[in-house]
Amino acid sequence: VHLACHGKQDPGQPYDSHFVMKDEHLTLLDIMERDILHAEFAFLSACHTAVGNEETPDEVIHLAAGLQFSGFKSVVGTLWEVDDAVAKHVVEAFYENMFEDLKDGGVMDCTKAAWAHNRATHAVKTKVPLEQRMVFIYIGV
Repeated sequence: VHLACHGKQDPGQPYDSHFVMKDEHLTLLDIMERDILHAEFAFLSACHTAVGNEETPDEVIHLAAGLQFSGFKSVVGTLWEVDDAVAKHVVEAFYENMFEDLKDGGVMDCTKAAWAHNRATHAVKTKVPLEQRMVFIYIGV
């Protein structure tokens, strides 16, 4: 799953945190109530999808963690606002690394996401400012 939209964190009601979609919001509760088969990997190119709560930083449920709790083994989320025009370079480099084996008939391996994330942030050092490389974080296997 790749979501490129606005993300809204609700620290007071974490299950109301949501992705802003065209017709209606897709809440964390909506996602967690569904049985998502083969939930391997999610890339959340949306603002504030992995932001914690200042008062309880080790207990917060944010959008990225919620997807992981819902069964996604690997999730890339964001710590603050994403600059789409600049972050697209990170996203492109990530997918080039993540899916390089698919060219030869391989299958997606979500365990490569951490490696692909690391490679992507290094590959765009000259194109992307540090704060936009750091915005994306990886959680999972």
